Amino acid sequence: MKRVYVDMNGVLCNIKKQHLIYKKMLPNQPYPQSQYGFFLDMQPIKDSIESVKKLMDKYDVWILTAPSWQNPMCLAEKNMWIRKYFGIEFTQKIIISSDKSLCKGDYLIDDNKEGRGQDQFEGELILFGSEKYPSWSEVCKYLL
Repeated sequence: MKRVYVDMNGVLCNIKKQHLIYKKMLPNQPYPQSQYGFFLDMQPIKDSIESVKKLMDKYDVWILTAPSWQNPMCLAEKNMWIRKYFGIEFTQKIIISSDKSLCKGDYLIDDNKEGRGQDQFEGELILFGSEKYPSWSEVCKYLL
């Protein structure tokens, strides 16, 4: 079975919207992502939850996300977010790594093409939010 890694921020979770909300609440905070609750309260990106669940029928799906060095609660909050939307069992399939090239697999769905080892990933990078894959609809058409 082929393996698919899915990034969280900007792919599953709307980090841009969350950043704007926290920046408005805390205008003097240079790192809004450093605040307790930031990662836990992110809203899902449109169709992300349903799409990943569909992929799980055909692929070995893992969450591959980078940590926030500004927020030590990031790890726990990301775990709780996955638990909320996918169930406790799926928390066993979370990988938190600053270098995504360390993971072996067939596909990486990420909104960045570099910066966390995406450009060195051995499989195919599906650049979420790009012209080719602007939304989950196009990602699913390609993979399913």
